[in-house]
Amino acid sequence: MKLTVAQALVRFLTVQYSERDGIEQRLIPGVFGIFGHGNVAGVGQALLELQDEMPYHLARNEQGMVHAAVGFSRMRNRTQVLACTASIGPGSTNMLTGAALATTNRIPVLLLPSDVFATRVATPVLQELERPDVGDVSVNDAFRPLSVFFDRVWRPEQLPSALLGAMRALTDPATAGAVTLALPQDVQAEAYDWPDELFAKRVWHIARPVPEPAALARAIEIIRSAEAPLVVAGGGVHYSEATDALRRFAEATGIPVGDTQAGKGALLWDHPQAVGGVGATGSPVANALAREADVVIGIGTRWSDFTTASRTVFQNPDVQFVNINVAALDAAKHAGEMVVADARAALDALTDALDRRWPQRWDTAAWNGVVDAAFHAGHEPLPAQTEVLGALNEEMDARDVVVQAAGSMPGDLQMLWRARDAKQYHVEYAYSCMGYEIAGALGIKMAAPDREVFALVGDGSYLMMAQELVTAVSEGIKLNVVIVQNHGFASIGALSESVGSQRFGTRYRYRTESGQFDGDVLPVDLAANAASLGADVIRVRTIAEFREAIGRSRAATRTTVIHIETDPLAPSPDNETWWDVPVAEVAQLDSTTQARKTYETHKADQRPLIGRKP
Repeated sequence: MKLTVAQALVRFLTVQYSERDGIEQRLIPGVFGIFGHGNVAGVGQALLELQDEMPYHLARNEQGMVHAAVGFSRMRNRTQVLACTASIGPGSTNMLTGAALATTNRIPVLLLPSDVFATRVATPVLQELERPDVGDVSVNDAFRPLSVFFDRVWRPEQLPSALLGAMRALTDPATAGAVTLALPQDVQAEAYDWPDELFAKRVWHIARPVPEPAALARAIEIIRSAEAPLVVAGGGVHYSEATDALRRFAEATGIPVGDTQAGKGALLWDHPQAVGGVGATGSPVANALAREADVVIGIGTRWSDFTTASRTVFQNPDVQFVNINVAALDAAKHAGEMVVADARAALDALTDALDRRWPQRWDTAAWNGVVDAAFHAGHEPLPAQTEVLGALNEEMDARDVVVQAAGSMPGDLQMLWRARDAKQYHVEYAYSCMGYEIAGALGIKMAAPDREVFALVGDGSYLMMAQELVTAVSEGIKLNVVIVQNHGFASIGALSESVGSQRFGTRYRYRTESGQFDGDVLPVDLAANAASLGADVIRVRTIAEFREAIGRSRAATRTTVIHIETDPLAPSPDNETWWDVPVAEVAQLDSTTQARKTYETHKADQRPLIGRKP
């Protein structure tokens, strides 16, 4: 069959399927794209010819469309993937941040950046990078360290092997992340006679690797020896659809279950064994258990510095780790006993093998009172951010989804949010990328059209990237967006203060004669901006008005934005942990000098290697 490289690429993608647990579905159900001279005559023309077989979605920002693809794949538990195509040069490099976010979060996406002319007949072409020391590098080589698989199709004959390699990487849960196929713009339009079997239906089976018997036996022996065990549930519990298996394990053993940002909701908040988040954004209950734990069972977690409170929260000198993960990289962390396996398969095996039940040694009643107080603080004259989160938590239905990524809200959410459904909580906190919220919500809604999706976005993140509001409007995809305006960077302002930098450069204010940004609040109207992008807008000032607006937004059929102003200095509860942000070792400012003393006190509790091998 004679087709261009781009036509062959798109036709191949239409017949790729994934399968897990007997459920078969399209692996690539759609393509996001923004066309330019690098792809309009190649991939763009091919998508036009095959639009009935491969849906195309016009994005407004290349980074944003990768974020949307990440939200989609995460919501589908990594069994389906959206592709993203962009033009040569800045169009493609705009996707770099999205690639980093996808790979850091272990979420598969397919990136199709356009590239320079393979023939080089007119080099340097528009937007081509030239270097005096090498001739075959383009800006797309920046994708190499950000991708779990990278290939550049210099010749049509290379396309089949590149495609098969890409599909293999997209469906391997152990190496999930960005998959990049760079496509020279002249090669995209070049014709070739392809074998018919390239376009036959192909099913990619997503494996559930079972625990190696000896590794499972070692893990069981360690867990049985524990006096104060603790489970830390990560995103892998969700992606392997192991939430029911985790609940059965917790109920059979009585072991408390803490969670990470990606793992929140793996055990619902009101389950007797649920103790909340672990680490720098966790709950005091879970962190108290972590400090005394002698065996920690990490399930599907990458053990970020927030989860370990920069390696200070696990203080038992004899603590041992049992790490269950499909990725050996994560299973080996903290000198843990490695169980390289699917989370569901491993949990089922542990539940069957363990014949011991541990007594309850914690009480969540006092902490629940603290959360209630934060949700109903009655802060004046402007409400506290915790009140906004509390109202949303209480007014949303269980199957609604909250989306967040950056600023001070992820910390408050992980500490306070009460997840009533396994998929209700969606916070991107591996890359913590400002601007993910609205774009990610778009992909989540595409993956779960029967759920209401609420994107929580601060004014800083909104100004970074709000363009996918236009995409949602044009596609008729209804989103609920909450803009929390506090005139600056709340989390970095607080962090700046804690390291002795006096909130320098964190306020959105006029510059005054002092040379600082300490003047009046800027006359920026984000609600008007959202309206100009096609969204319906509800302005509120009080929490009572906000609660009423949530109901109106849920009932609406169009993308709706709720705007509320909060006090950036309103307090949040203390989770009694620490996060390692270096403080200047010498300084003329007394605030910095004092902050350094506090830093050194916490630094003394840090353990470079937490666990030990038995």
